[in-house]
Amino acid sequence: MTISFSSPITGAAVTGLTSPTYTLVADVAPVVYAKQYAVTALGGTQTGVDVHLASKPFTFTFFRPASLRTLPSVNPITGVLGAVPRNVYKLVVRKGAAPLANQNPLVMYCTISLDIPAGIDVYEPEDIRALVSSAAGAFWANASDISQSLLTGLI
Repeated sequence: MTISFSSPITGAAVTGLTSPTYTLVADVAPVVYAKQYAVTALGGTQTGVDVHLASKPFTFTFFRPASLRTLPSVNPITGVLGAVPRNVYKLVVRKGAAPLANQNPLVMYCTISLDIPAGIDVYEPEDIRALVSSAAGAFWANASDISQSLLTGLI
């Protein structure tokens, strides 16, 4: 199975947004080992929120490593596994917004990095699923508080 965001995406409950949804269309990713989607329509009540525009992007880009790493061989003399390489995947969400009236928009970023040591995908794939599930759940459950922290600077 490959990454394919099903559209629309339902946003988490956040103060000021009522039942937010985001309609996605496939876009051209910046590199060949990524997939990108642009937000072309909004659902629910999201007063003042813009969809993707050239000068105010609203995209989801999922990157995989350019070259997937595998486990090295175990040392035949010591039986010890040497340095384990890591495969880093990233989800980057970009959202343009103006910092002040009559000013050019700037881009905000949300980057989620998944740093997976080689071999775990084969030996304990259930732990990768638990990592992703728990991280998504924590972000989802705290979406309103996280957005409030970004507004107030308080954690």
